[in-house]
Amino acid sequence: MKKNSILFIFLFSLQPLFASFVLLPMEAEGQQNHLKAYGITYWALEKSYKVSWLLNYRGGAFLLPDAPEIRKECQIRGVTFEVLSDATTNSILEDISSPSQNMETVVLEKSPKIAVYTPKGKQPWDDAVTMVLTYAEIPYTEIYDEEVLSDQLLLYDWLHLHHEDFTGQYGKFFGNYRSTPWYIQQKADAEALAKKLGYNKVSEEKLEVAKKIRDFVIGGGFMFAMCSATDSFDIALSAEGVDICEPMFDGDDSDANYQTRIDYTSTFAFKDYKLERNPIVYEFSDIDTTDKHGKGAFVMDKDYFTLMEYSAKWDPIPTMLCQNHTQLVKGFMGQTTAFDSEKIKSNVLIMGECKINGEARYIHGTKGKGMFTFYGGHDPEDYQHRVGDAPTVLDLHPNSPGYRLILNNVLFPAARKKKLKT
Repeated sequence: MKKNSILFIFLFSLQPLFASFVLLPMEAEGQQNHLKAYGITYWALEKSYKVSWLLNYRGGAFLLPDAPEIRKECQIRGVTFEVLSDATTNSILEDISSPSQNMETVVLEKSPKIAVYTPKGKQPWDDAVTMVLTYAEIPYTEIYDEEVLSDQLLLYDWLHLHHEDFTGQYGKFFGNYRSTPWYIQQKADAEALAKKLGYNKVSEEKLEVAKKIRDFVIGGGFMFAMCSATDSFDIALSAEGVDICEPMFDGDDSDANYQTRIDYTSTFAFKDYKLERNPIVYEFSDIDTTDKHGKGAFVMDKDYFTLMEYSAKWDPIPTMLCQNHTQLVKGFMGQTTAFDSEKIKSNVLIMGECKINGEARYIHGTKGKGMFTFYGGHDPEDYQHRVGDAPTVLDLHPNSPGYRLILNNVLFPAARKKKLKT
């Protein structure tokens, strides 16, 4: 009996030596910090570990090699992990590979180089992507117009567009904020930068920036945008050679009948939209559905959108981008809250939608060799973010489904390309 007890203790102490993998579970109850789990995965890729993303398995779990530094990093960051034996891992992978299961294994090969297009001096909480990258401890480089126009996008795999206005209308804040010091300063800064870069108008300079970003995507880059950077980007491209800015924005009149000269073939995602000509109205066009959110159909505790379900084996790209521990995600507002489904091109995937008002919240498409994702709203954990609101504290939302969608896009370029089908 004594010998058996000693043998049991000896074998138990050797158990970690036979383990081969670390699993980061991502279902609702299995992970204490979903957002930091993405950071662990990115960190492992930086350390040259090969990682597998187990699509539709336990909420989109990550499978990493077992190593003391990986376990230690998980413990430091508060990320739940499980140590698996070789036999258990092989059984899981065999189950995932079964044709009867809507699951797939995607190998992540390298940590993507990330750029965030954002004005200098912008506060981190002004942008959800900047905030969640910082919280997840995923490194990124801030760039802006000078870097883009000097072709520095070639250094990066993934680009996020801060809540920018690429039309040169300063976010259409004129109606409510034209007398505030911050608006006056931002307008002056934008005009000074445009002049420094050799442009007469901010709208002309922003168009050239948008075209450089377009070329980055066409050449094979991944672009992610939220809020006003989505529709204003497409509007700027479609209005090339047309003055759509009123005098308070660029000093001269807009072109007469400019709506008839909009070129929808130049856009990434949107079509057949009508521009908002009134400079007092806080809106770019009828792409956005924000107005519908103030007319009784929506209240905060009833505003949700549904993530689409795809075949993991046949449609791994949208499956990756929709990995989550729930299919029902809380809605949130922004200058551009969501997109009118009728204004979305037929070749663009609607990955998250709310059918109450016929709106899409989360869409994805291809352009040339690259891809883009547009996500409506400002901050997934701040329903109606307003100028001057306090920053979101992500320690209070470590399991946010809305923020997970952002991080899915961050890891997406790491996937082994030959595994993906378009």
